[in-house]
Amino acid sequence: WWRGRRCNLYKGEDERVSSTARNLASKQQFPCVAPSFLLVPIEMASPIPRCMALVVLVAVAAAATSASAQLSTTFYDTICPTALSTIQAAVESAVQTEARMGASLLRLHFHDCFVQGCDASVLLDDTATFTGEKTAAPNMGSLRGFEVIDNIKSAVDKACGASVVSCADILSVAARDSVVALGGPSWNVPLGRRDSTTASLSSANTDLPSPASSLATLITAFQAKGFNQQELVALSGAHSIGQSRCVLFRDRIYNDTNIAPLFATTRQSQCPRSGGDNNLAPLDASTPYRFDNAYYLNLLVRRGLLHSDQELFNGGSADAQVRTYSVSPSIFSTDFAAAMVKMASLSPLTGSNGQVRTNCRKVN
Repeated sequence: WWRGRRCNLYKGEDERVSSTARNLASKQQFPCVAPSFLLVPIEMASPIPRCMALVVLVAVAAAATSASAQLSTTFYDTICPTALSTIQAAVESAVQTEARMGASLLRLHFHDCFVQGCDASVLLDDTATFTGEKTAAPNMGSLRGFEVIDNIKSAVDKACGASVVSCADILSVAARDSVVALGGPSWNVPLGRRDSTTASLSSANTDLPSPASSLATLITAFQAKGFNQQELVALSGAHSIGQSRCVLFRDRIYNDTNIAPLFATTRQSQCPRSGGDNNLAPLDASTPYRFDNAYYLNLLVRRGLLHSDQELFNGGSADAQVRTYSVSPSIFSTDFAAAMVKMASLSPLTGSNGQVRTNCRKVN
């Protein structure tokens, strides 16, 4: 049944599949085979009235949410009405040229937002006097799509007649448009972020969860950014698309026991015990270039590529959510879209904070 359904999807018989996804299918590229910090107790040198403590907590919560409240889906409607359509066209062109680019742009957005918020700090190059995040362990030799963002920025600035669209907003919109281009859900992206003048190599090394993470480690990492377990499982569905390097899944395919034997053997043929670190394998071998819920179906049969993937379905607290998404594409799509809106609102710079870079790779 599943094989037949996938073949129908590839032929474009699902009306939700974007034109880009249908074009890719026609080329037979789809073979038919409350934030946590508020919960931390505050120790004080001297007692203060409970009402005052409550005021302090409310003030902290208000400060944490005020910036995201300034974002608006209509931010560019007046200053550059063609901004979003220009980004969409550029993303669709990039994905049409290389289907893998959709996953790369989505990942760029995630790696940006999880390190000091959605501020495009991930795009900054190192210089003699500035250290960016590109050389962090989770990013180095792994993140890609920077040239595509450069091209989008140039196209948008030309369309707007000035540099008014931030690199941070471009990342957020490009992530959404990449998902849509590969047949996934759409959502309204709140806009108005500004770009950082700083970056944090140390935070990039500590805040981004490792592909070797346990479920408990994943939950802790996502809770630190204000996400619950359901949102963690939903956002992990981004691995419906994209590829991973051998060095990141070698230990799983040779040492993990909760893996389908034939799947492990297949992956071992492409990823030897030594050497071939940069050999690639799809995160979702069933539909590698279509954004759908097949990722969760793979987990049910122990075909998660990364150790952290299979941890979502390994007799733990996330099992039920994985089962739900495996049988209900619509619930997954709804939850993923909602979680993406939330992620895109992590600690944005707004108002007079930050800047709108003219070159996404360097501070003005």
